Amino acid sequence: LSVLSPSDPPSPHFEDFFKMTCVKPATLQPKPENSITIAVSSRVLFNMDKEQQIFEQQGMEEYIKYQVAHETEPFSPGPAFSFVKALEAVNTQLRDLYPESEELFDVVLITNNHAYVGLRLINTINHHQLFIERFCMTGGNSPIGYLTAYNTNLYLSSDPVKVREALEQGIAAATMFTQEKMTEVSETQLRVAFDGDAVLFSDESEQIYKAHGLDKFFEHEKAHENKPLDHGPLKGFLEVLGKLQKKFYAKGQRMDCPVRTYLVTARSAASSGARALKTLRSWGLEIDEALFLAGAPKGPILEKIRPHIFFDDQMFHVEGAAEMGTVACHVPYGIAQRQKFSISEAQESMRN
Repeated sequence: LSVLSPSDPPSPHFEDFFKMTCVKPATLQPKPENSITIAVSSRVLFNMDKEQQIFEQQGMEEYIKYQVAHETEPFSPGPAFSFVKALEAVNTQLRDLYPESEELFDVVLITNNHAYVGLRLINTINHHQLFIERFCMTGGNSPIGYLTAYNTNLYLSSDPVKVREALEQGIAAATMFTQEKMTEVSETQLRVAFDGDAVLFSDESEQIYKAHGLDKFFEHEKAHENKPLDHGPLKGFLEVLGKLQKKFYAKGQRMDCPVRTYLVTARSAASSGARALKTLRSWGLEIDEALFLAGAPKGPILEKIRPHIFFDDQMFHVEGAAEMGTVACHVPYGIAQRQKFSISEAQESMRN
């Protein structure tokens, strides 16, 4: 992928960058069509808040100069770092059990950074001993168009606009945030927690709740208990996690599987939980733990689970979880988001 225009001046560091990106990897990369591709932006994998501030306040040229001048200084870990390390730990165990299999996690760094910044990113990846060989640096252009080419199963970014664009393309995506507090998580078991409605499931039931209230929602769920919900934006990601889990189960590792999944939902178990579980069963998907909180805060439960990542469509749940140290991502999908944007558009119209 070339991101330099013919008018760009040659970089004194570009030759080094070219050599480093063309080095044959120590471990063969799985083919994209066989792997589970996780695309992460540089700003969620690493903490680049200072650099982003320079870009916003001083512009692209000063930003590039700063990055080149500091290219031997590695970035510190960002919110997606522990998640990526956990993916690599799962890969290690998969390779031990299935040496010839390419059904592995493949992390792709997707960034709209200029290629001049590439050397610092590579130095940082090597410093932290991450195994990331696929880069996509678009020089200021949106990287969304490349996600399909990479057969992306999940896209994580700090830019909510790009995340919404990815979701509109049918790609599982979520917005990550820099957090002051991050709970220590397992280094040997990947733990992924999902909300239900508008994340794993469609927002069908949430529409009933928003339009008619809680009592009608309970009535609707009881009446449709045996009708599976439609899929939500993260269903496909749970699906690929389930496929990997079955590979471990086949080797007798169900009880100590290095992948564990959680449903953490505001639904009530007795009044609306059955439909959620029956939907998962109809899809042929297992969830390791299901927690029905009946509207209670999710932060305390997530603090006990210690997931590497948690997905929710409601920002107050994301913020509540983040305050207690959980890396929580926002999935801007469903009726709650449409209402929010309608209000924002109306306010913007009034200002104009």
